[in-house]
Amino acid sequence: MKVKRILSGLLAVAMVFSLTACSGIMEPKKNDGKKTVGIAMPTKTLERWNRDGAYLKKKFEDAGYNVELTYSDNKIDQQVKDIESLIADDVNLLLVATIDGESMTQVLRDAKDMGIPVIAYDRLIRESDAIDYYVSFDNYKVGQMQGQFVIDKFGLDLKDKSKSYNIEFTAGDPADNNATYFFNGAYDTLKPYLDAGILKVPSKQTKFDQVATKAWDTATAMTRFQNILGSNYSKGKQLDAVVCSNDATALGVLQAIDSDYAGDNKVLLTGQDADEANLAKIVDGKQTMTIYKTSANEAEVAIDVGKAILNGEKPDANLIKKANWDFSCKYDTKTYDNGKKVVPSYLLTPVVVTKDNLQKELIDTGYYKLDKKGYPKNAN
Repeated sequence: MKVKRILSGLLAVAMVFSLTACSGIMEPKKNDGKKTVGIAMPTKTLERWNRDGAYLKKKFEDAGYNVELTYSDNKIDQQVKDIESLIADDVNLLLVATIDGESMTQVLRDAKDMGIPVIAYDRLIRESDAIDYYVSFDNYKVGQMQGQFVIDKFGLDLKDKSKSYNIEFTAGDPADNNATYFFNGAYDTLKPYLDAGILKVPSKQTKFDQVATKAWDTATAMTRFQNILGSNYSKGKQLDAVVCSNDATALGVLQAIDSDYAGDNKVLLTGQDADEANLAKIVDGKQTMTIYKTSANEAEVAIDVGKAILNGEKPDANLIKKANWDFSCKYDTKTYDNGKKVVPSYLLTPVVVTKDNLQKELIDTGYYKLDKKGYPKNAN
């Protein structure tokens, strides 16, 4: 009986550790007098979330806080459970990069009832009055920059209709509030040229719900674009450009082009996030550009906002002056209405990265380093 009790106890301990690992919580809250920051990231399957999570954890810890970091495997229910666990651990601040912008209402109401402030990180959380601040990049501008890149690259002029170009769109996850901002920014920028017939969309897929990609999945983007190529470009029609909202979808589109496109021209291909695989494609001349959102800068803003909150302050535009960041950031109290409130927002400005400026924007800044083959690798 004693052996059974010991085995039973060991099994119970193992189950606790197993559950903790599955939830993604790195370690329980420590009773050391330090305040604790709970960070809920959506997934490890996209490179950028690994970078963000690791950087945020390190920098908050360097600032003297304990950190509980979770990854939820792109499962909404899991992220809700993770946040419930963070609340149960009585964290002093929640920083949430949500999987689904509209599924956090109840759990964040619980956080508000417990007096835990919440920062929405990178993705706006909708239908909740528990969100204190939103830290992100100017996501509509991301799309604008992609659209403007197409205009500049082709030298488009509304007064000159002598030549037209065929373009397609691939957008992001409908559950990600940012995805509509990315798409709308690009589409609105290009719309005058679409209306003028200078840009044409042979697939006729110009609505967000037609071009969206669930979970930003590369394979899903590839399959959809293989169908587009087969239905619209099988008889020698030239594809000139594809506006992809991020690098994961761009990779899928590129795979489809490599396997199914009959043309021999270089297709202009946009992206976002500066993922290593895509940077290699840019070096090789297969992807044209990516929008780089410096995760370290976004995290730095989130950390300074979080520290101010934890110090009992109410961050506003003055934080930007005090912080004296060496990058562009604006304080916005008008734009991001989540359905319950206009969320005070800190918005950073991203940069366009091409083969021509990759060295300057990524390597010289120290964010990436070149491997032996000349491909950029994340320096962190």
